[in-house]
Amino acid sequence: MIRTQLLTAHGEHIHGSTELIERWRSEGSGYIWIDLLGEDSAIEKKFLLSMGCHPLAVEDVQRFRHPPKTETFDDYTLILYRGITEFNKDLTIQQMTIALFAGDRCLISCHPRNSMGINYYWENAHRENLLVSPGLLASRIMRFSIGRYLEAILEFEPSLNELEDSMQEKPNDEVMRELIAYQSRLRKLRRIFSYHEKLVTNLLKDIPQRLIDEDGDIEHALQDLFERCERLHGLTTMYYEICGDLINGYLSITSHQLNNTMKVLTVITAIFVPLTFIAGIYGMNFDNMPELHATYGYFYTLGAMLIIAAGFGIVAYKKWL
Repeated sequence: MIRTQLLTAHGEHIHGSTELIERWRSEGSGYIWIDLLGEDSAIEKKFLLSMGCHPLAVEDVQRFRHPPKTETFDDYTLILYRGITEFNKDLTIQQMTIALFAGDRCLISCHPRNSMGINYYWENAHRENLLVSPGLLASRIMRFSIGRYLEAILEFEPSLNELEDSMQEKPNDEVMRELIAYQSRLRKLRRIFSYHEKLVTNLLKDIPQRLIDEDGDIEHALQDLFERCERLHGLTTMYYEICGDLINGYLSITSHQLNNTMKVLTVITAIFVPLTFIAGIYGMNFDNMPELHATYGYFYTLGAMLIIAAGFGIVAYKKWL
């Protein structure tokens, strides 16, 4: 589906389809936003090329799961980022690639499924007078998506606190498995947010002159977007490290408990080794063993064994346990 909204030089605001593109071209003035939702790849490619988009940029847009990036061409500045269609409490997400071409008096957005950010500004762009600044509008759309990521990540914090309390009070394998799953998902999110942070950083380092010349405060908008991306990346990294610390703590506790168990078993073994040695000697049935026919030999041997066991036990308790 291709939908458009046109703001004419006389201030008239019109919603429509591809017919508004011809009017925008023929008038040579005004501002247009063209939104491509779930278009077939061949039709999408043909349309973008007809609008003057660079072939390499079109390839990046249609490449499966292309990393977020930004690149400036002669006629457009491409912003390619990951939007979300679903973000659950367990940090499982459904995401999609959103492409924004910010050009001279024109913004083109491409996305395979519905985007809340694009839908929101599709209804509010004219009211907020954003159509006159395609670059600013593109930054606001991305800011909306980043805001949704931020809200979802902040909602995860109480769950992480509960897991941390559970791990300190009563660590168990179930909590351990949950932490490992969260850490794996946070690693993926951290990679996505790192791409977004680099994307906005690159825009800030070299803001295209086309965007600066627009009627919009693009510098402050990009700075605000960068701060949100930086915070999101920082929070995800912090939560990832907390999960890693809790996992390492659980492994340390388990290892300590195992060491204590092995220490007790080692002490028991050390106590019974000399007793087994004595029992082995006197368990031999040779005729010339002097102690074999001693009247109190059994009691002497048993007493010696008890003294040895008690001695080893006392030494082990004082030095090892």
